[in-house]
Formats: sequence, C-alpha cells, structure tokens
Amino acid sequence: MHRNIEIQRRFWEGDGPCLILIPPPEGDAYTLEDYPNRFENPSVMWNSEFVRAQRVADWPTDGIPTIRPNLGVIFIPAMAGLSYKVQPDQMPWPGEPLDRSRIRAARGVDVTTTDLMRRAEAFYTAHRELGDGDIVPYHADTQGVFDIAHLLYGEELFYELPDQDEVGWIAELMDICYDLYVRTSQHLKGLLGEAPSEMIHGHGTSQGLYFPHAGVRMAEDTATLLSPGTIERVILPAIERAAQPFGGAFVHYCGRHSAFFEQLCRMECVRAIDLGNPEMYDTSSLLERCGETGTVLYSRVAPESETETWEAYVRRLAAMVNRTGARVALRPAIVPKTREECAAMRDLWHELTR
Repeated sequence: MHRNIEIQRRFWEGDGPCLILIPPPEGDAYTLEDYPNRFENPSVMWNSEFVRAQRVADWPTDGIPTIRPNLGVIFIPAMAGLSYKVQPDQMPWPGEPLDRSRIRAARGVDVTTTDLMRRAEAFYTAHRELGDGDIVPYHADTQGVFDIAHLLYGEELFYELPDQDEVGWIAELMDICYDLYVRTSQHLKGLLGEAPSEMIHGHGTSQGLYFPHAGVRMAEDTATLLSPGTIERVILPAIERAAQPFGGAFVHYCGRHSAFFEQLCRMECVRAIDLGNPEMYDTSSLLERCGETGTVLYSRVAPESETETWEAYVRRLAAMVNRTGARVALRPAIVPKTREECAAMRDLWHELTR
C-alpha cells in the first residue's frame, strides 16, 4: 500500500493539511503517440501507462501513482453498440448515434463480455502479473449517465428534452444509460477488487486520490449545454441515482457553468468536483461554495497570470483556502522545474493549509 494513502485518509477526516498532487516537470503529460497500437494491445497500453506512473512513484507529491486502460469516452457507449474510429494522434471518436430500437437492445448487453471490457480486463491482468504494488490501477473511463445518453442518441436529445410528448422516452433512455453505467462500474470494481463505496482514481493523470466514501467517477460534460432548470430536472436525479450503489461520486465536467458547479456542491452524494476549464471561473467563489458545502475541490486551479511564480501561486491559493475553509486536493497549474523545488512547493502548501 502506497505511503500516501494514509495521508489522504487523514485529509478526508479533516486532519492535517490540504493535498497537492505535483507532477514531474518532464514526462507526466499524456501523449497520443502510437495511440492506435496502444488501444488495440492491452499489454502495450499497460506498459506505456506503467512507465508514466513510475515517474511519480518516488516524487515529492501527495498523489498515489496510478494507471488505467485509457480507452476513451466511448468505453461504455461502445458496449451498447455505438461505432467509433481510432485514428493516429487522436482519442477514439464516436460514430453515428443509434436509433431507439438499438438503444433499447442495450438492456440485453452483457458488458462483461464486450470487446472493450475484455481489453480493460487484459490490462488489469497485465498489471497483476507484471506491476508494482505501489502503482494502483483504476477505472477505465466512465462518463456519467447523461453523457452516455448524449453519445448514444446524439443531438436529437436536446430537441426532445423539452418536448412533453417525449418525457416517457427520455426517462427510458436515462434508465437504460443508468443500467449500463452501474453494471459497467460494478464489473470494473470487481476486476480491481475494490469495495463498492471506495476507490482510488487518477482522473487521466498518473497520480490518484483515495476516496473512502465514493466508489465511482462521473463525467457530465454535456450538462454545460443545459439550463439550470433542466439540470435540476434531468441531470441531478441521474447523478444521485447512479451514485447511490457506490456511496457517493466524484464528478468532472468541462466548460463554464457556474450554476452547475453550485448545484453539484449542494448534492450530498458528490464528494469532489474537478473542472476541466478552471480558468473560466473565479477561484475565490469556487472555494467559498466548497467551504460552505464540504465539497472537495479535486482539480487544477488556474494561475493568476502567466508570470505568477509557483511560490506566489501557493501562497495566494492557501490564503483563499484558509479564508473559506475549503478542502482542496490541488493539481497545480504551475509546476517547478526541479525535484527540490517541487518538494519545497509541497512543504509550503502543507505548512500554509494545515
């Protein structure tokens, strides 16, 4: 068990400083070089992920070294029959949406025997046979229920959402996607040997966060296209329902939608939030909402300017954390260039947020 799990466990209990997940200045960013070969070959995928995670195994950071089978956002939709393309230097691209009859047929799909689940299983098997006990495998991509619905049904979804004649179909579509999400997540957790209501999740990085009371991650990027009222009516109930079997959830979305952030913060089942575009938000307001609701901000946080130094960045954010009472697992947007500076950054963050 990695030494940082206990540090993170205490963080969730409110004991000790906030966390900072500092990546190495070289080699941590995910590359798409030779991606089609990795996508087709779980052993090649595992090796590339493992090499990347090894760079942080002894790095001055609060993160836990993590790897995943990086199969893209089509991971669950493809199990339901959605076509996709894998092209050089790109993640998988979804194909044409499915009609209602094909979506309804997804209720009968055995997710455990699908092609992409077998690739994920082969990845995890490779790690058990070849891996390092300090490097932890985590879930392949799990978009949230509404994101899955959007990928499966396409833009027609937006036209039918406000149509009273389609209320029954929208409910049916969401139920089918809920079923796919839950069955896929349960099987992934079984492959990993995780308890239902806890996990370690790296969220696309080589450093993970331990969640003692949340067993799944959801990405709901499509929600940023919707009004707060539609989110309240359609998205939030789906999040709550899908989180229930797993004790809670970690939620991510890209884009700017301040109302959605506040709505997520008010949900008891949402333990942490990540923003794909933190530069679009006022950081102080984000931390105020998190401090008021007890929601952890597990996210990158934007620098104040292009010239802000790592030390000024840490001091500025730590002052906001202390003022708002927010709990933060920071993935810094400014990273020092040496190991010694990274250690100093971690120590300063701990000192100022204790």
